[in-house]
Amino acid sequence: MMHVALRKELLEQWRTYRLLIVGTVLLCFAGFLSPLTARYAPEIIAQAVPNGDEIARLIPPPTAASAVEQYVKNVNQFGVLLALLMAMGAVAQEKDKGTAALMLVKPLSRGAFLGAKFVALVVTFAVSLALAGAACYYYTLVLFEALDVGKWLMLNGLLLVLLCTHLALTLFFSTLTSSQVVAGGLAFGAWMLLSVIGALPHVGDYVPGRLAAWANGLVQGGEPAWPALWTSLVLTGLALAGAKVILERQEL
Repeated sequence: MMHVALRKELLEQWRTYRLLIVGTVLLCFAGFLSPLTARYAPEIIAQAVPNGDEIARLIPPPTAASAVEQYVKNVNQFGVLLALLMAMGAVAQEKDKGTAALMLVKPLSRGAFLGAKFVALVVTFAVSLALAGAACYYYTLVLFEALDVGKWLMLNGLLLVLLCTHLALTLFFSTLTSSQVVAGGLAFGAWMLLSVIGALPHVGDYVPGRLAAWANGLVQGGEPAWPALWTSLVLTGLALAGAKVILERQEL
């Protein structure tokens, strides 16, 4: 029954325009705007801001690394926000409307029910990130120079792991409550908490947000953040396992 539930979730991602929304936002704000902003920001500031010429001189000359840095920043911001918005009602909304009970009356385990939702969300973000990554790579090639393909794929892989962690955490909170607003608020609070912890010395090396710095460092040169990767994978697994335990104990 897992494949049936997954097909249902993928169709829902398409019919509710979630795939279109996530893909459009990441493609526009990360794929297109990142290299364009890096290339033309000094010129825009020089023309649009009073005394802009003086400010523009303080900005280092744009490079391919600047485009990558902007891309990572945009995916980290817009991608995580989209993960919270798209996953906060994944279970909570179905419990509130009673459709979860109808689904689980059939021979579908609650683990498969959650797993199908998580996989469908991951597919949505993976496809969207692939489109954004391809667009950013092309415009960086046109405006600056070619990037190392292997490093670029690894960079996007790290960003996908980061997004999957927040998808799993939000899915956990969506299972915990019947209100998608509460679920979204809890997920946002967890994001803020992880951001605060990430600013702490030494401890910050273990939070998922450190993956963005690692991704950026692949082009600019930097140290890998293996502890952050393992923490992200563990958090994802614990969040999904916790969601399964909670859902199995709930009366729908």
